Amino acid sequence: MIKVLARSIREFKKASILTPLLVTVEVILECAIPFVIANLVNQMQAGCSMDVIVRYGAILIVMSIVSLIFGGAAGATCAAASTGFARNLRRDMFYNIQNYSFENIDKFSVSSLVTRMTTDIMNVQMAYMMIIRIAIRCPLMLIFSFVMGFVMGGRLAMIFLFTIPILSIGLFLVIRAATPLFRRVFRKYDALNDSVQENVQAMRVVKSYVREEYEKKKFGAAAENVQRDFTKAERIMAINSPMMQFCVYAGMVFVISYGSYAVITSRGLDLNVGQMSAMLTYSFQILMSLMMVSMVFVMITMASESAERIVEVLSEKSSLTSPENGLTEVKDGSIDFDNVSFKYSKKAERMALADIDLHIKSGEVIGILGGTGSSKSTLIQLIPRLYDVTEGSVKVGGEDVRKYDLEALRNQVSVVLQKNVLFSGTIKDNLRWGNPDATDEQLIEACKLAQADEFIQQFPDKYDTWIEQGGSNVSGGQKQRLCIARALLKKPKILILDDSTSAVDTKTDALIRKGFREFIPETTKIIIAQRVASVQDADRIILMKGGRIDAIGSHDELMKSSEVYREIYTSQNRVGGEKNE
Repeated sequence: MIKVLARSIREFKKASILTPLLVTVEVILECAIPFVIANLVNQMQAGCSMDVIVRYGAILIVMSIVSLIFGGAAGATCAAASTGFARNLRRDMFYNIQNYSFENIDKFSVSSLVTRMTTDIMNVQMAYMMIIRIAIRCPLMLIFSFVMGFVMGGRLAMIFLFTIPILSIGLFLVIRAATPLFRRVFRKYDALNDSVQENVQAMRVVKSYVREEYEKKKFGAAAENVQRDFTKAERIMAINSPMMQFCVYAGMVFVISYGSYAVITSRGLDLNVGQMSAMLTYSFQILMSLMMVSMVFVMITMASESAERIVEVLSEKSSLTSPENGLTEVKDGSIDFDNVSFKYSKKAERMALADIDLHIKSGEVIGILGGTGSSKSTLIQLIPRLYDVTEGSVKVGGEDVRKYDLEALRNQVSVVLQKNVLFSGTIKDNLRWGNPDATDEQLIEACKLAQADEFIQQFPDKYDTWIEQGGSNVSGGQKQRLCIARALLKKPKILILDDSTSAVDTKTDALIRKGFREFIPETTKIIIAQRVASVQDADRIILMKGGRIDAIGSHDELMKSSEVYREIYTSQNRVGGEKNE
């Protein structure tokens, strides 16, 4: 885990190494100051002149200033190292997520990924900041103060040998009890974020069904769940503070009482006033260092679970990779499914697709019909290699898709998915996702083909109109047409419309299909639809049922040979006729 996280330090290695070095100098000076003060007290007790006092005072001022400078520099380098480390972690996680296949993404929920990139990274950042500064400072302070305590106080310093084991055992028991709770809390954070995300995305549905109170109760239950576990964990961790304070004050009382007794009874021979004052300072430094070490362990305990969750994302490797020296040119838009079977998981009991044997010529228009769960979308996701087949092979342009460079393949296969997504930015910005170098004329041409130009021209800012996040300020039909235009700008060999004209009227749907036939005849077009009218004029129509091809043929052929197709066609036309009447 540490090795994986350490890769994200990169350019901040210098600051990470410099911080402990600066802290070391700061600690040495802080531990030397009580020693100098002890000598000054002894000199004053012996009746020294004012020159001696001034000289010692000057030395103490210089030591304090230098210690302050090194401490401030350590703080600056520590801040740069920890925030830079967190930035690199976020970037590395985000970049790795971009490489995920659909199969990898299915392992993590969106809310879990958000929690890992925010809360978890913040915890790791705080822990790293403590590790390179406080976790270095406190042990050094502990060791130096301990040594100086023995040098100055002798047997009096033995109290620390009893205090440290007690604190260590208590700290170990606290951490062991709290760790499982923190592990559980972070999983519940995922559930809480999931509830927020679901509610925000479905806000219109929530308000339509007047379910605000239900959603409030659901969120409240999730928030209370997190609070309950976190409270329990914090209560356990809180035991650490009074335990530390008891040891600190017990040690101080012992040093003061026994030290005073030793000074008085030995008349300064075994322990003088200067040594006594130094011992008080060193005992305070030792015990405060122990308290700070305990705080570091508490933070590391919290961060360790976060670190594991971050490493889980960073270590996840895409199940789909480009072959070395993969093919970069797709010859044409022909598609061949050779005895293809597919399941989403190795543990799945049944195949999502089974025994698919299908051959599509370049430039053909293929329609796909089928009920919910018939695996229509699954079938087309194998073409741009969003998933790999479990059995058989899928070929594009006569070559197995696994032989292609992934970027080259997907640049020649445009998919307009069921859930159309637009990003915040202008219409031009969104369209240029299809082709970053597209000219304004090319944008207009693609929009005309997708029947989007007409409504764009009605906006005051036309193609510079701002699209809100998720495309919330345009209708469903307008969003679909913009997504189709975006896909067309890639000038693909294969264009797949996954039920992406469901929100447009039949007339616009027909105009879009007509434009496809006239302007991109060489592009293979696959249209998944619920309406027979959307695929009726296709060269061939595939009827799917239960992950298998139930029937295939033209509209006229299926009307004669497929009872299921006739039922769908009849029911849809009858409903349409009744509405018209």
